[in-house]
Amino acid sequence: MTKRTIKKLLVANRGEIALRIIRTAKTLGIKTVAIYSEADAQSLHVAAADEARLVGPAEAAKSYLNIDTVVAAARETNADAIHPGYGFLSERPEFARAVADAGIIFVGPRADVMAALGDKVSARKIAAAAGVPVVPGVETSEIKAVRGFAAEHGYPILVKAAAGGGGRGMRVVAEDKSLESALEAASHEALAAFGDGRVFIEKYLARPRHVEIQILGDEHGGVIALGERDCSIQRRHQKIIEESPAPGLADATRAKMIAAALSLARAAGYTNAGTAEFMVEGDKFYFLEINARLQVEHPVTELRYGVDLVAAQLAVANGGCVSELPAPRGAAIECRIYAEDAEHDFRPAIGTVLHLNMPTGPGVRFDSHMAPGAVVGAWYDGMLGKLICYGEDREQARTRMVAALDEFTLLGVTNTAAYLREIVASEAYRKADLSTHFIEEHFKNWRSGSESDDAAIVAAAMAAAGTLGAATASSPGASINDGRVAGDRSPWSELSGFELWKSSR
Repeated sequence: MTKRTIKKLLVANRGEIALRIIRTAKTLGIKTVAIYSEADAQSLHVAAADEARLVGPAEAAKSYLNIDTVVAAARETNADAIHPGYGFLSERPEFARAVADAGIIFVGPRADVMAALGDKVSARKIAAAAGVPVVPGVETSEIKAVRGFAAEHGYPILVKAAAGGGGRGMRVVAEDKSLESALEAASHEALAAFGDGRVFIEKYLARPRHVEIQILGDEHGGVIALGERDCSIQRRHQKIIEESPAPGLADATRAKMIAAALSLARAAGYTNAGTAEFMVEGDKFYFLEINARLQVEHPVTELRYGVDLVAAQLAVANGGCVSELPAPRGAAIECRIYAEDAEHDFRPAIGTVLHLNMPTGPGVRFDSHMAPGAVVGAWYDGMLGKLICYGEDREQARTRMVAALDEFTLLGVTNTAAYLREIVASEAYRKADLSTHFIEEHFKNWRSGSESDDAAIVAAAMAAAGTLGAATASSPGASINDGRVAGDRSPWSELSGFELWKSSR
């Protein structure tokens, strides 16, 4: 394979991951090009890049998901390569193919490999052929065939989108009477999310853990694994806390999972960064899927292995070889902080960031695109940032995370930091009693326990500091209830009987 040199990189993404990639590229002396929608004109990733190109309106389908426009932006700026980040076009084989056809380096696996592994049915076949254990399953939406599968394996069963992931197009079916409606709903959601309505049926595992293996392959046939991550704590099939190493996982099981991931990667001819995901029950594990991209939770692996995975991706894209890394050290935990109201069924939140205090200290890292004045709208994923803490062992990483979440402050947008803090501080998490049902078992009806109106306190503090007018100028008509400051009046005149501290009476 010919050695190449990437001199200019277009980042086909936004927000936190775009900023993350740009920062690494700069340390490597690579010029960067940001793309942005009209809604993101003032985003930090735009300012951080050497160049920027507007790719369309706020609607993702007309901007970040517009393949022709993104590739044209790369051509216009003479970019040598495109990094897709995660989400958006990152796992679209047609995008990888269009990039390659334009003579531009795609920082990721080849289009044919992505297509084979991105389809759950095809990926299962590759896994089975490579000797990797798979959960019993069948591709069908025909009601009679599904009932036959359920009769053989028993309820509950899992209906999943054959293409895509992230919990979309997924339904758990506990009994026959809800089967038909679940099949229809899953297929409809899959078609809307991925343009492919096919569904796949699997035996539902009662209380599994979700454990994944980070892989990195080169164009010379080399492939390595960088340990595992436990991603069991999930909300609506979406990961919210991840850690490495997976606590309580037997060494023999870990070794078998790594061997299975490497076998699968070699069988598929995988290149660049990717993740093999498994469901684990006791000492048994089953292949779930391959994510053919950089994962949101990659920082926990970086901290344990002392590696920059984005730099490794770019090295592979340049034609370089992977090499074995030093043994991992310590433990790392990541919490994804979302613009959501955890007390009200994780209702999405919007608003303007009025104040941001990012935690610091030994072993603390915060990856985010947030800054005071940033507007959090409803157009894109609501992740505000990722807080990652490293320690010599899990308990040190955990206590650092609790302290960091205590220190974290983001005013103006309702967020999940307090909720995550309660989880990490809980006895169940300390004991590593982990499964994909952790939230429903321990935090289903969580309430903050605060007896004061935090939003009102924030508004009052901003007014007292003389900053209320500036904050409200960019968000006229906003309300306290959605995390923004209301109107242009001081809340001191609005709150009858308001006390900053609870009375001792």
